[in-house]
Formats: sequence, structure tokens, C-alpha cells
Amino acid sequence: MQVRELDISGAFEFTPPSFPDHRGLFAAPFQEEPFVAATGHRMRLAQANHSVSARGVIRGVHFADVPPGQAKYLYCPRGAILDVVVDVRTGSPTFGRWEAVRLDSDEYRALYLAEGLGHAFAALTDDTVVSYLCSTPYNPAAEHGIDPLDPDLDLPWSELDVEPVLSDKDRKAPRLAEAQADGLLPDHRTCLEHYESLRRAG
Repeated sequence: MQVRELDISGAFEFTPPSFPDHRGLFAAPFQEEPFVAATGHRMRLAQANHSVSARGVIRGVHFADVPPGQAKYLYCPRGAILDVVVDVRTGSPTFGRWEAVRLDSDEYRALYLAEGLGHAFAALTDDTVVSYLCSTPYNPAAEHGIDPLDPDLDLPWSELDVEPVLSDKDRKAPRLAEAQADGLLPDHRTCLEHYESLRRAG
């Protein structure tokens, strides 16, 4: 398993080896040992999510209150997505910055996002499937969003070459500056303390 830490702290890309043969292909997108070596703690699992999206669908930018937050480990078993990590942690050295990673069913790369990071993706093909492992269950009261079309963020949706398709909730989400002014964003120091508590717990 190859591991790459993104420039936004708390985000990691994992690339597993794949083993094709006459029957098809085998890959293990999540492996505990390299995950623990990279993050310093085990992946807590409270919920597994599965989404199917048409080409041009954008989901996000989503994040949750910290603590407890919601860490995500995701990969794309069918189709392809442009997955985007957005640092929405106020006080972070990379606040407001984003990084994009292509996840697809050719290489089965996976992405881990620690609690407090914003997450969005765009489906690059029809019938794209994304599988997520989540550290906490869905909690509507603690879930928030940022407008994925916020011009100040300037997320890289130009690769879609189609009109973006958004949910009403995501389309009505505030811009990053508005969410910051309203006190909705996670605090970087609080997130760091949370990450340290996970490492202490093993």
C-alpha cells in the first residue's frame, strides 16, 4: 500500500496494489496497518455509506461539528470522481485551501479525511459508485455544508464539462465566508486536540 499525505494536514491518499487475473481483479482499498502507520490511530467505524451518482453530480462540501466530527475513508469501486478536500478549520495554516484527487475503479485509490475537514466530490462518469467508511453515525444536527460553487473557493469543477447537478440543500448552503461569520466552522486547535486524543487511545 502506497501512502501519500496531502498538503492539507489530516488528509491522506492510499493506493493499494491490485491483482488482475483471468477471473477479474482483486484489491484491498482499506488496510489497517498502513492506515495506523499514517494516522497514528485505528479507523473507528460507525457507519458505511454507499452512493450512486450520474455524471455531473456534485455532493458537498460537507463537514461536521468537532467533537466528535466525522472522519471519512472512501474509494470509488465503479466509475470515477474528482474528490476534493477543503480545509474549513478556522485558524489552520491552510484554511480555505483545497486539494483534489481522482478516485476511480482503475486504481482503487482511497482518501482519508480527518474530522473537521470539508469534503466534496464530482462524478465524472454515469453510474459512479462511492463507498465511504465513517467514524461516527449521521447526525443531522451536527452536519453543515458550504456552497460547492462558492467563487471564493473556486473548486475545480471545470473538468466536468457538463452543468453541475446539486441537491437543494447543497445549492442553498452558505459560502465559506458566511459560514465563518456565523460560527459554523470547526476550530483548528480543537481538531488537533481531538486527533491527539485518538492517537492516545490507540
